[in-house]
Amino acid sequence: MNIPEDLKYTKDHEWIRVEGGEAVIGVTDFAQSELGDIVFVEIETEGEELEKEEVFGTVEAVKTVSDLFMPVSGEVIAFNDELEDAPEKVNEDPYGEGWMIRVKIADLAQLDELLSADDYRNLIG
Repeated sequence: MNIPEDLKYTKDHEWIRVEGGEAVIGVTDFAQSELGDIVFVEIETEGEELEKEEVFGTVEAVKTVSDLFMPVSGEVIAFNDELEDAPEKVNEDPYGEGWMIRVKIADLAQLDELLSADDYRNLIG
């Protein structure tokens, strides 16, 4: 299971990579493996201000549909539109080409409430 040390994680299996006052967000390797083959990613919140733990989109796999939750409050400033034609990138490269949204972080202090790689490893066992 790939759990990069330089990322923060949520109990809902999202990851966040901070780049200055912005963050890139996606789902973890564990989440994509549990979901199975991802066939559709729907994100219609670009340009919206969302609170921490609000739903920013959904991911549809062969077996199920799952909500995607904001790890921090902020404005969704970009969506990885490559996922519209190639949702399988989430399965193939969840921490790289399978990223989902870019967010302008509203409150950097919220990052301290997220899980470290070790904490996330303990969560998923």
